[in-house]
Amino acid sequence: MSPKTNHTQNFVKTLPKNIFSGFVVSLIALPLGLGLALASEAPPISGIIAAIVGGIVVSLLGGSNVTITGPGNGMVIVLLNAITTLGGGDMYQGYLYTLAAVVVSGVLQILLGFLKMGKLADFFPASAIEGMLAAIGLGILSKQFHIMIGNNDASGSIVTLLGNIPNGIYSLFQQLELMSLVAAAIGITGFLIMVFYSKIRNPYFHLIPAPMWIIIISVGLSFTLSALQIPYPLDATFLVNIPDDVLGSLAFPNFSKVLEGDFIVTVFAITLIASIESLLSIKAVDKLDSLNRRSNVNKDLKALGFATAISGMLGGINVVTVIARSSVNVNNGATNRSANFFHAFFLAALVLLFQDQLRKIPMAALAAILVYTGYKLATPKTFRKIAKIGREQIAIFLITLFTTLFTNLITGISIGIFATFIIHIILNKSFSLFVSHLTKPNVLLFKERDGGNFYLSVKYFCSFLNFYKLKNKLDMVPENQDVVLDFSMCTFVDHTVMEGLENYTEAFAKKGGSIEIIGLDKHGTHSKHPFAIRKIIPFAKLSTIERYFTKRQVLLKATAKEFKWHYAPKKNTKTQFLCGFIFFTTRQIPYLYNTLSSEDCKFRLFDVDFTEGAGIAHEEVKTTVMHIEMGTKIPIFVLDREGLLDFIYNLAGFKDIDLLDHPDFNKRFFLSGENKLEIQKLFNDKLILFFESNPYYHVESNGTSLLILKKERLLSVQEIKAMIYFGQQLHQLIR
Repeated sequence: MSPKTNHTQNFVKTLPKNIFSGFVVSLIALPLGLGLALASEAPPISGIIAAIVGGIVVSLLGGSNVTITGPGNGMVIVLLNAITTLGGGDMYQGYLYTLAAVVVSGVLQILLGFLKMGKLADFFPASAIEGMLAAIGLGILSKQFHIMIGNNDASGSIVTLLGNIPNGIYSLFQQLELMSLVAAAIGITGFLIMVFYSKIRNPYFHLIPAPMWIIIISVGLSFTLSALQIPYPLDATFLVNIPDDVLGSLAFPNFSKVLEGDFIVTVFAITLIASIESLLSIKAVDKLDSLNRRSNVNKDLKALGFATAISGMLGGINVVTVIARSSVNVNNGATNRSANFFHAFFLAALVLLFQDQLRKIPMAALAAILVYTGYKLATPKTFRKIAKIGREQIAIFLITLFTTLFTNLITGISIGIFATFIIHIILNKSFSLFVSHLTKPNVLLFKERDGGNFYLSVKYFCSFLNFYKLKNKLDMVPENQDVVLDFSMCTFVDHTVMEGLENYTEAFAKKGGSIEIIGLDKHGTHSKHPFAIRKIIPFAKLSTIERYFTKRQVLLKATAKEFKWHYAPKKNTKTQFLCGFIFFTTRQIPYLYNTLSSEDCKFRLFDVDFTEGAGIAHEEVKTTVMHIEMGTKIPIFVLDREGLLDFIYNLAGFKDIDLLDHPDFNKRFFLSGENKLEIQKLFNDKLILFFESNPYYHVESNGTSLLILKKERLLSVQEIKAMIYFGQQLHQLIR
């Protein structure tokens, strides 16, 4: 059967699931589309147009699999500011000018897709993005809260509206105007439904999404009162305004301001925020995909740009990828882009068939949905989460948040990025060092010999500005493979990188692979959080290293417990016992650390830094070593891969020893030592078979103990476990 035929069969087989999921998502998209447009001071139908156009165009042309597109939370403040600024007080004219900006923004987004700028979101600090999202949440909540409690006339800046919330609540209990009280009752009821929806355990209740319950109840109230011949207590100013002829009332963009400064700034703001929101959402939804597929973000950018341009031409606001509706889509079993198409189809049907019912939706009901949405973006949990990562992260978060609230999104995110620059310079205590490392890190990727891991070494400096270089390398590795990611030569790793790597780790784990990070155990940090900034500071000052374990150290401690050994992370300067081994004869060993030792201390495994060479040839090497006390005298010998260290041991006077009747062993290994006869006697058939059937290790005897090395780098925890097993078996065989 051809792949094309198989793909068609799978599409047909999963069609019922995708149709159902599209229908469920349309029930959420309807009130959100209306509400987000109203919050932007655009006609309610413009949000529905964006959802319909986005669903159709992106499902046909996009590069994602289970995402849903339409109007997004992040665009509310941008569009509201655009309509207010461009209109100069005339909100409808401002809307027409903004439609033109939406069209131009769509064209720019298409260009970004062709320029492969899907990595755009990678150049923004994670905490600054969080601050921007929190500001968007507060921006949505500020105006919509007043509408939710029946005050449609509230106006002012975001800060002013937030500050007036207590007065708005107080006024609610002072006024006797029936319409405002009814609107407030509907709004507060709707908000309570949003809050307690997840706590209601009835499965039949959950067949209908919370936003749709609010619409059903508020519209149902209208029909109930009509049936009882009781006048509806809300007039048109409190209800959603839907044109009598939706198709005949489409608005069209006004391009007369296309060359003015305010228009250009608006286009830039819409393009930037829409692109960031979409790219972040696409990556988040990819993590939810049950089939573990990766989206083609550049293809999706082009599709979103095309959809945005068409939406603007038809009177709709811009189209973005939305995380909440996409999550619902995944949870309802969607498997491909057809769910996005059906969501648009059902949404169009609902609008065309139920226009009269939509006109009976109170704006307070939609405001309740948006107040809850805004709160979720700026929940106190977000503040606590950022604060736990580190003091510098909460500073970046708050600077971005307050700058955005008092100015605009572009200024806010720009100041957030600048604040991150300054904080990174302060943490590195050197402006020149920071600037010189902006274009780094140097990232080296290769697959180790003998079917080993993929090894990724990162050197110098890794931050949000250059994280894309590391990501490009990780994207080259199949996700079912094992990767050892080494930061031992990297002096600075920021929060954005640590958080981004966690996403990669989860993606690899889903497909049977793994990413293990090594080399951060000596980096300083001021937080226990796994995403905290890590930077190299003098090791002598790390007296509290046990408070700030890396993930590797946590696993090392668990490994010690598994073997009933002891784990000591701190440095140990007593390294004289290593000097008796030929391998360390010309190398200086200042200390060892991360020591795992058996109860009788016969077995010790540790990380060690040693230096070799001098002057410009000086090099620092970090590796993991196992030391075994034999308790009896054994021959002095060295065993290594043939040809690897022959030169070093020839200088020490050691010659390659051949073992009789073992030609394969003689070809593969370099075996040397002082007493040829004793060594030949020690290497019996069992020991030779053991070495031939296990991975290569450097094994060296100084007469009373053994030294075992795997590679001249730190080992992952899985490699350490393998070394322990190897050492224990070797100890038994030699004894």
